[in-house]
Amino acid sequence: MNLAFWKKNKDSQPKKKKSAVREWLDAGIFAIIAATLIRTFIFEAYTIPTPSMEKTLLVNDFLFVSKISYGPRIPMTPLAVPFVHHTLPFTKSAKAYSEAVKWKYRRLPGFSDIKRYDVVVFNFPEGDTVAIDSPDPSYYNMVRATGWQSVQNSYEIVQRPVDKRENYIKRCMAQAGDTLKIIDGAVYINGQAAPVPPGSQHKYIVETTGDQLNASRLEELGIATTAPDFYQIDGSKFLYNLTPANVAALKQFPIVKNITIYEDANFGDFNYNSIFPHDTAHFKWTDENFGPMYVPKKGVTVKLEESNIALYDRIIRVYEGNTLERKDGKFIINGQPADTYTFKMNYYWMMGDNRNNSLDSRFWGFVPEDHVVGKAWLIWMSYGEGGIRWSRIFRNIK
Repeated sequence: MNLAFWKKNKDSQPKKKKSAVREWLDAGIFAIIAATLIRTFIFEAYTIPTPSMEKTLLVNDFLFVSKISYGPRIPMTPLAVPFVHHTLPFTKSAKAYSEAVKWKYRRLPGFSDIKRYDVVVFNFPEGDTVAIDSPDPSYYNMVRATGWQSVQNSYEIVQRPVDKRENYIKRCMAQAGDTLKIIDGAVYINGQAAPVPPGSQHKYIVETTGDQLNASRLEELGIATTAPDFYQIDGSKFLYNLTPANVAALKQFPIVKNITIYEDANFGDFNYNSIFPHDTAHFKWTDENFGPMYVPKKGVTVKLEESNIALYDRIIRVYEGNTLERKDGKFIINGQPADTYTFKMNYYWMMGDNRNNSLDSRFWGFVPEDHVVGKAWLIWMSYGEGGIRWSRIFRNIK
């Protein structure tokens, strides 16, 4: 056989041209695969929906979140609709993923570990169970307040795997192995005062000679004069939500006599119960006075006692997948008596910079390392009531 002639004959046959539909389909599939890989392993876009990080981050800031900073997390629920987080569009609770295939938590190498004071995006730790259409994002907080049966009767309840829980963004105030304490709103890590982010806000009582502060001057300083960031207590005392720079500026006003940090004087038993670890018998902590408390580190062993089990109960049962029972005054873990526990993961303590308007670790506890999505990196777009905030575009997040 003349193979050279056959090859020549074959090469001379015209190739069938792809149809326009086929070309668009191929391009679309390639784009979806490429975008999914970038979103999973390199960076992802994220929007700030609430004021819990103001003024560091504002509502309607659009961010890029770096997945490679701490190492990309391998998807734990890989069968999912592209570009959709947990719920199909135009539905309230239809899942956008399948749990037919589940992978264990794994993370590729990154450029650094999670460090104190990083701004971090993570999956909501209490988001394993969700009450659809509830105004309270925490199912467990509602159960503590009104009872399990009431919540079951009032809402549609769904469960979600780790990587399909709501995304939250906060600042990491304590890393694994740290001891955290809050005294009158000031955070201390390992006995040392933690630095206060320049954009961090806290509510203060501003006492004047009896006159109100000039509204125009307050606006120039970026101080809100409307609720919930402002309230007139009496004729000479006013409640403002202020940054450290705001406090320093107001102290220079001739009519300002005193500025003190605010703590709710009506903090009762219900509020104590809403504060982690939700054990009013052993912990009378508030959002302004909290701890001291150890943040668990992988490989560290702690002694289990009635006085501290509330701190570690959810870690042992939910985050690290063990059974935990109490029998005859003793703890039974995976069917065996135990008076100690060794942590399998690192944990972190996350807080919002807008301290009095933030649902954070003070209310739901530790963030496990397998919940961490990535590091907040760059603001690529921002808009408010006046339109685009040009000064915030392409600003690094610190």
